[in-house]
Amino acid sequence: MKKTNFPPIGNRIYKSAAAVLICGIIYFLRGKSGIPFYSMLAALWCIQPYSESMQKMAFQRTVGTIIGALYGLITIVFEIYAVPIYNTFWGYAFIALMIIPVIYTTVVLDKKNASYFSCVVYLSITVIHMTDSNPWLFVLNRVIDTFVGIAAGIAVNSARMPRGRVKNVLFAAELDDMLSPVNERLSPYSKVEINRMLGDGASFTLATMRTPAAIMEILSDVKMKLPVIVMNGAALYDMKNNSYLRAYIISPEACEEIRSIVSAEGMNMFTNALCDDNLIIYYDELKNDAEKSIYQSLKRSPYRCYVNRRPSDGDRTIYIMIVDKADRIAVLHKKLSERFGEQLKMITYPSDDYKGYAYIKIYNKNASKQKMLEHICDEYGLERSVALKGGEDSINSIARELKKGYEPLLFKSPKNR
Repeated sequence: MKKTNFPPIGNRIYKSAAAVLICGIIYFLRGKSGIPFYSMLAALWCIQPYSESMQKMAFQRTVGTIIGALYGLITIVFEIYAVPIYNTFWGYAFIALMIIPVIYTTVVLDKKNASYFSCVVYLSITVIHMTDSNPWLFVLNRVIDTFVGIAAGIAVNSARMPRGRVKNVLFAAELDDMLSPVNERLSPYSKVEINRMLGDGASFTLATMRTPAAIMEILSDVKMKLPVIVMNGAALYDMKNNSYLRAYIISPEACEEIRSIVSAEGMNMFTNALCDDNLIIYYDELKNDAEKSIYQSLKRSPYRCYVNRRPSDGDRTIYIMIVDKADRIAVLHKKLSERFGEQLKMITYPSDDYKGYAYIKIYNKNASKQKMLEHICDEYGLERSVALKGGEDSINSIARELKKGYEPLLFKSPKNR
């Protein structure tokens, strides 16, 4: 049977419960005045992952409540004091007709996102509470309830443990130590936490031997501000502008000689080269099951471009990858090392995904993650870089480790100091 992994209960869930409780407490402190249901709804609407969205939702709820309450008052006056048609067919027809100016007012005020709340407030007044002993008092309490809920939601959503902010340090996550499955992704909680800290001013980057395409798939919806280090330090990539800011290139002469040696061994190689500012993956003939599987699984990605030919003149090769049976890779690695050992940087390692296979990856000898980290620090005026250590839960430990480094608790128990 497939094992079910239940996600942990996140802060947003706890905060939602706390906001509802606060609304209930305020209801009793007000002498049971008003209807806590409405304040609780408003509070829940304001519990958002980011402060910007919280403020936006609170404003929408406020505008919607005022517009709905205003038209609710107009309807009360008309149906009770002018033309007593409440709870008749014509009364409901009039309510339906009044929905038009309710929504149209939000359009005129350019607050279209508040139209739903305006209608909810309007209908709650005119359909549910028109027969209250004092409908005017309900309208007032309806507005007060909403403001109470908004205030409770904002207060709870903004509550934080007393933490510091470390803004002069570059925090770097080494993805290759954290990723086991090729398709592993960040959880929604991790994305929210990382985005929150990035918005607050955290200096954060990633380093990997993978291409930018892999980074973009893993970090979808994460708003990276600093460039990321890709292809084992051979390039620095700006995810915001989809641009390569820095790259160490393998010379065309070395590429041709490597291709000759690889071809003589009856193997294929994937050449990752820059054409203008786009990374193209060139290949010849796919000859083994591993490279065919890699090609079939990755070619569907909108971030990758595979081309079945040699690189064009003017293309700048960043790195070369070869995958084959481990014994054949060992022979090829020995030959390449004898010829290019002092000119290029070469690494070889067994494949975790394809049993019995191994990789060779070739870079410019100057390619270095540490050099790129130093470059980012110099470029953005940061004092130093700190590596984030991976945990047992792999990539999703990034958010937790970044929080420990960027937002250290100001008060710790003696045991944890």
